[in-house]
This record gives sequence, structure tokens and C-alpha cells, in this order.
Amino acid sequence: MDSEKGPDYNEEVEVVRDILEGWEGEKNLIAILLSVQDHIGYLPEEGMMEIARYLDASETTIYGVATFYNQFRFIPPGKNHVEVCMGTACHVKRGEIVLDSWKRRIGIGEGEVTEDREFSLERVNCVGCCVLAPVTVINGEVHGQMDPTKVDGILLRHELAKEAEEREKEVSGSRIEECGEE
Repeated sequence: MDSEKGPDYNEEVEVVRDILEGWEGEKNLIAILLSVQDHIGYLPEEGMMEIARYLDASETTIYGVATFYNQFRFIPPGKNHVEVCMGTACHVKRGEIVLDSWKRRIGIGEGEVTEDREFSLERVNCVGCCVLAPVTVINGEVHGQMDPTKVDGILLRHELAKEAEEREKEVSGSRIEECGEE
């Protein structure tokens, strides 16, 4: 049955088991959930079942606690995880416009991932950079004083970098073919 779940299933379960070994009898559910999410990027269903077994608790209890707190994710984040701050300073400085701009430009809503898994979008509470409001955090990198034109600029740089990477792969591939022909 494990093989039916896909290649990441066994890896994720092993990561969760390794994390649980580090807790050695500690029963702090929230800290365990945070640790799993920090390592895997989200809380997989199989991981929560493993935590339930470890804590000798029902799967429903684990899921209930995880869904109560909005910082937990249940789907894998995109390659580029975009977090738009909606703390007080960002909200006052029109962070909602920045969030709407991200939604329109990447074509997804809050809590969603693009089909190509390139981007995920999340509304978050204060990230502690109030002086830079409004703020967007992309893969841990803070971008301050955001506005729709800065969203466009970030996406343009991303597109250009991706195109350059693809060209480099093509060049590398042709070099390998040339070496093989000699």
C-alpha cells in the first residue's frame, strides 16, 4: 500500500519518525507539529498519523489541534513560497493591495499552490518587520515596502532567472552530446 501513495510517502514518514526519535518521550504536540512542518514544509496526513501513534492519541485529536492553528499547512508549498504579511502595520499600509496583486499575477488564492508547483501563496500574521511595511516574504527573504509594481518586478526577475537556467541546461546538454560524439 505504501507504494501506491507515491515516492515521497516513505521519505516523509521516515522524516517524521526521525523527528519523533529526537523528542524522546516529550509530549508537546504543538512543538512536534511545528518541527515536522519545519522539516517537510507542511503536515502530511501520514505524518500526523505517525504523531498520533507516538503520542498514543487519536488521529482526530491531532488533526483537530493542527487545523485549529492557522500556521499549519496541509499541502506541500510551492518551490517559491510567498507569504504576505497582514499584521497591523502591513494592513494599515495597504498590504491587502499587495496580496491581491500576488493573487492576480500568479493566478491562485490564499493557501493555494500553482499547478506547476512553482508558487504557493499565504496570508500571514506579523513577520516582525513593521518598519518595512507592507512586507512579502519569499522563501524566507524579506521584501519590504511592497506595492504591485514590486510584485511585477520580483516575478519578472524570477522569469528571467528561470529562462537563464533553462538556457544553461540546454548549453550543458549540448556540451555533453559533443563530448560523447568524439
